[in-house]
Amino acid sequence: MSTVQLSQLLEKYHLLGHRLYGAEPVSQLEHALQCASLAVDAQESNEMVSACLFHDVGHLLRPDDLSSDAQHEISAANYLQKLFGHAVIQPIKLHVDAKRYLCTIDSNYWSTLSPGSKHSLQLQGGPFSEIECEEFFKQAFAAEAIRLRQYDDLAKIPQKKTLSVDDLMPMIESCLLG
Repeated sequence: MSTVQLSQLLEKYHLLGHRLYGAEPVSQLEHALQCASLAVDAQESNEMVSACLFHDVGHLLRPDDLSSDAQHEISAANYLQKLFGHAVIQPIKLHVDAKRYLCTIDSNYWSTLSPGSKHSLQLQGGPFSEIECEEFFKQAFAAEAIRLRQYDDLAKIPQKKTLSVDDLMPMIESCLLG
C-alpha cells in the first residue's frame, strides 16, 4: 500500500511540480530537490532527507491557495502520515513554526529571508513571542524542524544542480511505513 501512495505523491510533483514556488525564482520541484540535496550534503538521516523533499507538498494539495495561510505544513503532515513515521512528519509539521522561532531568537534571521518568505511569515502569524519560543523548542523534532527550515531558506536558487527524485528513492523508500 505504501508504494502505491508514494507513487501517487510523486505523481503530484510530476503534474504540478513545474509551478513556481510562490514568489520564488524556482519551481516547487526545484525547491524540494534543492532542499533534499542540501540535507544529503549535510549527511542528514534518510528521514530528514525525506522531510526536506516533501515538506511543502501541502502547496501541491492546494496549488491555487498561496494568498492566505493555507497551513500547508499541516496539510502535508496529514497527507504524509500514511506513508512515513514521526521522524519525517514532525519536522514537516513544525517547519513554519521553526521560521517563526528563528525570527525571534536570531536578530539577523529576518534579513536573510526572501521577500516571499517575509510575506508568508506575516500570513503565518509573524515571529513567536518568548513564551511561544519556549513551547516550540520543547516539542519533539523541534531541532530537526529548525534544520529543515534552514535548508528550506537556502533552496531557492534558479537552475541549481541537484540530486533527482530517482537518486533519492532509496532514502525515501527506507522510511516508508509497513
